[in-house]
Amino acid sequence: MTHKNIIFVSVLSIILSFAGSLQASEWTQEIEFYGMASSIEGDASIGRVAGADVEVGFDDILEVLNAAAMLHYELYQESGWGLVLDYGFMDLRDDVQGSRGGVAKAKVRQGVFQADVIYRLPRAGGSLDLLAGVRWWDNDLEVTVDTALLPGSVSSEVDEDWVDIFVGARWSKSINSEWSYMLRGDVGGFGLEADFTSSVSAGLKYAMTDEWVLDMQYKATWVDYESGTKGQRGYFAYDAVTHGPVIGVIYKY
Repeated sequence: MTHKNIIFVSVLSIILSFAGSLQASEWTQEIEFYGMASSIEGDASIGRVAGADVEVGFDDILEVLNAAAMLHYELYQESGWGLVLDYGFMDLRDDVQGSRGGVAKAKVRQGVFQADVIYRLPRAGGSLDLLAGVRWWDNDLEVTVDTALLPGSVSSEVDEDWVDIFVGARWSKSINSEWSYMLRGDVGGFGLEADFTSSVSAGLKYAMTDEWVLDMQYKATWVDYESGTKGQRGYFAYDAVTHGPVIGVIYKY
């Protein structure tokens, strides 16, 4: 097991042990299924190909989307301690026809898992959540080229996953009995794996009933990550921001 996996498993074990120690009668929980109209901007380097622009709009992603899943879960204890888990996953696939009949097949899978421990401080008409946690990135890229001029095909595959730690805060406040707003931000990386990572979001929530809440926000997540030796086979660098509007439905229980 690599050192980054040891760090991730250790931190996640602490988080899950904390969750398991809470008494069920003291929990307040919510689960959210959501969708994000993602766009990606930045640059990436793979092997000897360096600094390739990454400019992918939501319409481009929608055309090649094979599968996606996004889930958010929160629980709080009366003491003020809480736990937040979030996972977003995209599987993109595309075939590009060459001018001489060849075909290039590309598969891209990006998953981001996040776990936060929070401590809630009541403030006038709202609450301030202090955050600390881990963000696990899992990126797989596979390209297969069939030139149609030579027998067989050529494949290249890159599997990169890394873990970042972060700290941050979230401010929530009610506007009236139905509407509330939220501001959230974190910063991390610190050279442990990525040189830098950050996530910011802002949004509104509308309480349709006591249990069901409509969640509308805009979210952006940055990462600057590099591994391997620049210009050599196995080198990988990713410096990009994934951003877009988010809409989801929360069930509280």
